[in-house]
Amino acid sequence: MLRPVVLWRLSPRLGGPAVSAGSCGRREVASGVPPSGSTSPRALNIFDRELKRKQKNWAARQPEPRKFDYLKEEVGSRIADRVYDIARDFPLALDVGCGRGYIAQHLNKETVGKIFQTDIAEHALKNSLETDIPTVNILADEEFLPFQENTFDLVVSSLSLHWVNDLPRALEQIHYVLKPDGVFVGAMFGGDTLYELRCSLQLAETEREGGFSPHISPFTAVSDLGHLLGRAGFNTLTVDTDEIQVNYPGMFELMEDLKGMGESNCSWNRKALLHRDTMLAAAAVYREMYRNEDGSIPATYQIYHMIGWKYHDSQARPAERGSATVSFGELAKLNDVMSQGKKQ
Repeated sequence: MLRPVVLWRLSPRLGGPAVSAGSCGRREVASGVPPSGSTSPRALNIFDRELKRKQKNWAARQPEPRKFDYLKEEVGSRIADRVYDIARDFPLALDVGCGRGYIAQHLNKETVGKIFQTDIAEHALKNSLETDIPTVNILADEEFLPFQENTFDLVVSSLSLHWVNDLPRALEQIHYVLKPDGVFVGAMFGGDTLYELRCSLQLAETEREGGFSPHISPFTAVSDLGHLLGRAGFNTLTVDTDEIQVNYPGMFELMEDLKGMGESNCSWNRKALLHRDTMLAAAAVYREMYRNEDGSIPATYQIYHMIGWKYHDSQARPAERGSATVSFGELAKLNDVMSQGKKQ
């Protein structure tokens, strides 16, 4: 199901809200990272995963990492809201690509008994945010989860899966570690993310250098996401979209924040260097085409939210084709009968 929802977040590079008070859950650290350069044999090698690990580690080591956490904390809270909408408790949960723990900080121990957090960046795990829930931090790749089949009641993931080279495999791994009747609640960037920045860079580079190269990483289309979830084995699927708009003083402040988030481009075919005059031209194009009345520039982040369940016999299933005992035509007649009864 596609449920388009547009939300507006107007905040000029403000840090996220303060961490709520509470005791920090006991943290253990383990490792489950595959050898450097390991990829699935069927995967397209689009992203430099080692570079992405370095980018995320650099971001996590900054003196004020929370200055750049506003977007990931916002999306993490929305995933937590979707978990709370499910009327059940989850004794054991897994956060895939957790970063600094943007989802766990919004969950409580009444809903989640214990959570395993995995990420490819060791410094993100070391500097994870406080939570009431007992946690285990594990260094692991999203495509190579080091867990046995039917382990977790809940798997969550926030703004991480758009960097994997083999998204089908990552979704299959998530399905594999879920228990029957377990649920996956995730979010990832959508195809219209940062379209303003993409268009501005392309126009400026074409005008100054006679052509352009990709500077924004490719994203999955929402039309493909449901198919990929179904192919991984999930059922009772829900897919919907949000748009979060953040205002920045200028293009260079936006790019600074993307670097601080660990969201710089890591595609193998990226251009290593842009000339200074091209960057200045792109900033001018951005401001001319998209600026707000107050002089700031908007940046749009499209978020795909997804929910999928692992099959269990107790789940509701559609009736067999042709088993209906009442036709839609007869249901229409029921309205006429009820109307006549009211008149009498």
